[in-house]
Amino acid sequence: MSKPTEVRAIYPGTFDPVHHGHIDIAARAAKLFDHLTVAIYARPLKNLLFSTEEREAMMVKALRDIPNVSVRTYRQLTVEYARQTGARVVVRGLRVISDFELEFQMALTNKKLAPDIEFVCLMTSQKYAFLSASTVKEIAMLGGCVDTMVPPYVATAMSAKFEGLASTGEENVELVSLRD
Repeated sequence: MSKPTEVRAIYPGTFDPVHHGHIDIAARAAKLFDHLTVAIYARPLKNLLFSTEEREAMMVKALRDIPNVSVRTYRQLTVEYARQTGARVVVRGLRVISDFELEFQMALTNKKLAPDIEFVCLMTSQKYAFLSASTVKEIAMLGGCVDTMVPPYVATAMSAKFEGLASTGEENVELVSLRD
């Protein structure tokens, strides 16, 4: 009998910032695959609150207790990064029906680019279905409490970012999201 092949997966996203919904999907995916790489995209077509390095550090801290998870950044096509890491699966999370439409389109496009890579969507846990990074940022920007939505160090980092922006006279922070 041959030894089973290790199944590696990536969970790509911008994670700006990481919230409990992201952590939940990563933790659940880590139970399904031998190794999960949380892949932080460094070049999204949206405005970011946190730098790539800050997003990476927050995610590393969030997932530090899950032994088969690593956190890396990438700058190329997601399917190329998956191949580079030896991943055969791309994991995504679904919250609402509109997520399905975007994820379906992205999966079909990526399947065209990389027929050898599979795409798996995990349904969000019900208690996190309302969460999106854009929502969390807007609440924090307006002084609302996000303590139940993000780890404490993320809430602190967001508060510091928004205080810093306010001290420079920036009144508006553009919050744009394809889906986060």
